[in-house]
Amino acid sequence: MTDDDDTNRLAGPTPLTGHIQRLLQRIRAYDRRRPAVWNGITAAFWVLFAVLDISTGGWRTVAVDPDVPAPLVLTMSLAFSAPLLWRRSHPLAVLVFMAPFSLINVWTGAVIQAVFLQEIVVFNIAVRLPLRALAWSGAIVIAPLVIASGHFPDGWDRLFLPHLWAFAFAALLGIVVRTRKEYTEALVDRANRLELERDQQARLAAAAERTRIAREMHDIIGHNLSVITGLADGGSYAAAKSPERAAQALDAIGTTSRQALAELRRLLGVLRDHPAEADRTPQPTLDDIDALLAGVRRAGLPVRLHRRGTPPPEALTAGRQLTVYRVVQEALTNTLKHGGTHPDLAAEVTLTYRATELEALITDNGTPRPEPVPPDGTAQGITGMRERASLYDGTLEAGPPATSGWQVRLRLPLEDFPS
Repeated sequence: MTDDDDTNRLAGPTPLTGHIQRLLQRIRAYDRRRPAVWNGITAAFWVLFAVLDISTGGWRTVAVDPDVPAPLVLTMSLAFSAPLLWRRSHPLAVLVFMAPFSLINVWTGAVIQAVFLQEIVVFNIAVRLPLRALAWSGAIVIAPLVIASGHFPDGWDRLFLPHLWAFAFAALLGIVVRTRKEYTEALVDRANRLELERDQQARLAAAAERTRIAREMHDIIGHNLSVITGLADGGSYAAAKSPERAAQALDAIGTTSRQALAELRRLLGVLRDHPAEADRTPQPTLDDIDALLAGVRRAGLPVRLHRRGTPPPEALTAGRQLTVYRVVQEALTNTLKHGGTHPDLAAEVTLTYRATELEALITDNGTPRPEPVPPDGTAQGITGMRERASLYDGTLEAGPPATSGWQVRLRLPLEDFPS
């Protein structure tokens, strides 16, 4: 036998306990489906018990007056046993119905044992009704005993105390069962709510991941296609006059295409492959800004980079650096696509490090674009930049500057700065 077998044997229920648990579960399930059947079986059992007690004369062994007429004893026995059929649907009404017969039982001295069937009803009251109803049931059970016991003052202890103890036991047992039932229901409800919250969190996480992937693919595809378009246009223009420049443009197109394919394969590989098998190439950082601008320059857009200030050591996380990189990339892509036909079209990127934030300002002297961009799908670039900035409590402004052209200003708080 292996260690796992020993663990399962010790942790799990024994075979007998498992069989009993499964049997009880089947009985409860059947009772929930057909409660009238179980009610009828219980009532029939106690009716049979009461009739046998009368027919054998066993009731006379404990009776104060064994000469009570048999028909009266039979009537009282049936009055205590037959109403058990409604003990779960109308327990308080059943107990009220039994009260007069309880008084007659004690008053006549028959003292039949069927009177203790009231405690079954008391148990159901404790399980199903409020505590106020349980207090009333105590009065209904005890009052006939108090009234009739005066008729037999010598038998006070034998008439009153057993019923008092039986009522207390039935009430406490009902309270325990009710408490356990409510606790179990609370656990089930909590488990259902936790499962619902888990599903909601999973849906929210999936939606956030889809949004992130959409931003990444938009930035990768949009930027590289814009660069390729610019190179293709330039190569087409240079083909007739300078074949060497056209060949350079084709080489640049090939390099850019391969870079785009590599980034897409990495992104899709994370989604498709097992996490251990996915390509873990680092995402772009601020150190890759120069390579990004070099590709934009090859596409025909002159870009100058200015850095002001010194970044605090380890002040920017990889996520924040990726945000700055993607914003610069998207802004320059928009300049390539929407900058117009300005003869001296150019752009500038200024990275300013301050004590508490990093500001990235991207400007160009092209044709101003309307703001906001109409909701026809062209607004994904600016929307994506704003979403990236908001992830790190940053702000992004896009619009025409005081002069001509277009500018994008990103303000991103540093990860840790003096308070």
